[in-house]
Amino acid sequence: MITDIGTNTIYFSEKLEEMFPETANRILGSLKLLGIEPKLLDCTKDIWARDYMPIQVSSDKFVEFRYDPDYLQGTDKGRRNLKTYPDMVCNKLGLNTEKSDLILDGGNVVKSSDCIILTDKVLKENRHTYTKPELISTLQKTFEVDKVVLIPWDTLELYGHADGMVRFIDNETVLVNKLYEKDTVLVYRLESSGLKCKYLNYKVKKQNKNNWAYINFLQTKDLILLPKLGTDEDEQALKQISDFYSDYADKNRIVQVEMNDIIALGGALNCISWTIKA
Repeated sequence: MITDIGTNTIYFSEKLEEMFPETANRILGSLKLLGIEPKLLDCTKDIWARDYMPIQVSSDKFVEFRYDPDYLQGTDKGRRNLKTYPDMVCNKLGLNTEKSDLILDGGNVVKSSDCIILTDKVLKENRHTYTKPELISTLQKTFEVDKVVLIPWDTLELYGHADGMVRFIDNETVLVNKLYEKDTVLVYRLESSGLKCKYLNYKVKKQNKNNWAYINFLQTKDLILLPKLGTDEDEQALKQISDFYSDYADKNRIVQVEMNDIIALGGALNCISWTIKA
């Protein structure tokens, strides 16, 4: 399984610069200072590239899932007209993909080399075609991993994505958003799968409602790009991420970038990027 730390190429939707020019300039400028030149995806309808782009399992295996999320269904303006069709984007890239019949967003897949973590919303999305055992078996085969961990879907979060809840520090350790430290079911499912949990925590009088976004950072083998909110929590988040991902910090490869306009829509840096090993 290709992990975040194994990737070396960053893509963003072409819509990023069009819809959020100032934030795009900050993101692209930060990457340029690190010597990184990201690429752009054509034929996209919105900025959330992580969700609709295929997931890279090995050097030549890209799995394209059915991108048919419930939050884009219906005929209301702002729904179906915002749905990106992965085939069109991949054809433009000249990328051959392996098609899966699973309904799945890329933002709901948090991965190590031999484990994937998803919210159990994936059970609801595929309930008409797969039983739970069948779904887990299919996920194991598709991603070529031994472990599939399903954590509870926080239904207050519309999209049901795991990448705002947990991230791998290494193959044995996960970083958990402080919001879920007292979620005994979530912690049990992680620990009973053999994973150790560490937690992001902020010592401030009043926590910012969007501090969940810190865990939604962009990671490749070369850098960690960390959201910045413009609050007291920024420094604390940077310190903790630097401690948990010390290899990056030691090389001065952790950078913060302000992006409150995008965060207000429910996503951050992992959500808007697609990273692969080229």
